[in-house]
Amino acid sequence: MSGATGRGAAAAEVRRAVRAALAGLPAPQRDVPLLVACSGGADSLALAAAALAVRGRGVHAAVVDHGLQDGSAERAAATAELLSGLGATAGVHRVDVSGPGGTEAAARRARYAALRAARPHPDAPVLLGHTLDDQAETVLLGLGRGSGARSLAGMRAWDAPWCRPLLGVRRTVTRAACAALDLPVWDDPHNSDPRFTRVRLRHEVLPLLEEVLAGGVAEALARTARQLREDGDALDAVAADLLAGAHDPAPSDDALPDEPAAGVARRAGTLRTDPLGSVPPALRRRVLRAWLAAASVTALTDEHLRAADVLAGRGPDRGGVALPGGLELVRARGRLSLRPVRWPPPGG
Repeated sequence: MSGATGRGAAAAEVRRAVRAALAGLPAPQRDVPLLVACSGGADSLALAAAALAVRGRGVHAAVVDHGLQDGSAERAAATAELLSGLGATAGVHRVDVSGPGGTEAAARRARYAALRAARPHPDAPVLLGHTLDDQAETVLLGLGRGSGARSLAGMRAWDAPWCRPLLGVRRTVTRAACAALDLPVWDDPHNSDPRFTRVRLRHEVLPLLEEVLAGGVAEALARTARQLREDGDALDAVAADLLAGAHDPAPSDDALPDEPAAGVARRAGTLRTDPLGSVPPALRRRVLRAWLAAASVTALTDEHLRAADVLAGRGPDRGGVALPGGLELVRARGRLSLRPVRWPPPGG
């Protein structure tokens, strides 16, 4: 196969992946304008070109300028101009990268917020250029951090409003697709900066694993993510049924307190422990996570959930399980509930 033929096949592979992803969207997202997130790199540029080829119209593109490099505004404007020339309705969105968790986490939060706001329709899907290689890196990061099966399941192809059509496509394919279409690719210097953990995984750890294990590691990691995601979805469905049978919601006609923690506690209602007593702990923790997440309790760790599970599974009636957001999990008369932590106590 000649180089030109191979590049043409790569562009066709990307188009097939996009066509299948769009066809598999839920009905509300299938026939509305879509938004493609494009940095100008090979993955997102190949994705944008394929979306335009498949959809033909109603394709919007958002170029997020994080402002982290000299010349970023000019680069973003040039990418938007390129996308407009291809037929997309393109715009640049400048964001402020700040907040906890380091540069990578702050940039991700800012980018995703900008993409949500840029959607051309309330039901518009946002297409992201994550590839099979990105999925493999995500799984490897989760393994290294001991994050558990939920993290090892990696990224979903559809997680409203995020649509990732290229999770089965290699990074080499997107680059070849751009070459076939004569698209100028911008290589972000941050993608080769060893200060970032994911960059070292990409350029040092994964190549070494490929060498030691005689190849196929990226595909194996992505396959592991898919298997764990299928298992997780099945367990989540069972947990949802258990939660429906054990949860007593708060009366909807009562006004929520002004204090945020008290409002979350009120919204959570109560959870009866009898239906959960004989449930395996791993499944019970899924019920607890779903219940707490529905009440807007975020940033739960494995430690939080294991402490909550002890209270749910064995009791006795007591409190003392501290949760994020200034909340405490308590058990009384066979029910779990939340209450605000008031510290220091009155008179203390």
